[in-house]
Amino acid sequence: MGKLKFDFHTHHERCGHATGTIREYIEAAIAKGFDMIGISDHSPHFYSSEDRLSPKTMAKSEFANYVHEVLHLKEVYKHKIDVLLGVESDYFAGYMDIYKTEYQKYPFDFIIGSVHSLGDSRVSDKGVWKKLTKDEKEKRQAVYYHLIQQSAKSGMFQILGHIDWMKKSYEKFSDLPRDVIDETLCIIAQNDVAIEVNTSGARKGLDWFPADDILERAYYYGVDVTFGSDAHGPDRVGYEFEKVQTRLREIGYEKWCYFKNLQKHYTSL
Repeated sequence: MGKLKFDFHTHHERCGHATGTIREYIEAAIAKGFDMIGISDHSPHFYSSEDRLSPKTMAKSEFANYVHEVLHLKEVYKHKIDVLLGVESDYFAGYMDIYKTEYQKYPFDFIIGSVHSLGDSRVSDKGVWKKLTKDEKEKRQAVYYHLIQQSAKSGMFQILGHIDWMKKSYEKFSDLPRDVIDETLCIIAQNDVAIEVNTSGARKGLDWFPADDILERAYYYGVDVTFGSDAHGPDRVGYEFEKVQTRLREIGYEKWCYFKNLQKHYTSL
């Protein structure tokens, strides 16, 4: 179980809100000495009748092209780096059978499950919080974590994305009750799903996703971790990888995980 450098969370221009080609992300990972690069662009809105529901998401008609491009580049670069096929999938309760059917068509190495929406609003919508009472804020937090719990139980995902992303929209997120977070970490551990240490928050004046205290509790509950920069530009590949390694060792972790063919493997920190 040697040490490997990997980044499982990267986007590219096809999703409509990132820059750079898949090839450019691979080249950036090679230049930084990475052993693996996971390509995991945002899933299309498969539940919608529209081909592209939003300009900030991939079109359904582009998904097969996305997969084929990754698989082609995996072959092109096989002697330089291990290119892994992934996708960051939204979790929409009631629609996941549609998504599962789509994903089963392709040879994914991993799928990241992320909660970006709560009913008719985005998790990242700052304006929503301003209208809520204290009880309503706690209820919104509970809805968010119950969706993450459902994601963990679904059997669809190897990795759960940015599990405290809600703090991006609510600066007092850490003041909300922690019981539901502990409950969620227990469920994640019971279902043998990993969480990512997502460093994109550090680029926005926030902590990593999840924050340090949640990482410490994740270790306590036996939750596996992996790494994802959530890069939306090639220059962000592997962002703060070594810092994450160091902090996880300080917390007590001795290993973290990576995925191939939907199977979990471990490498030492």
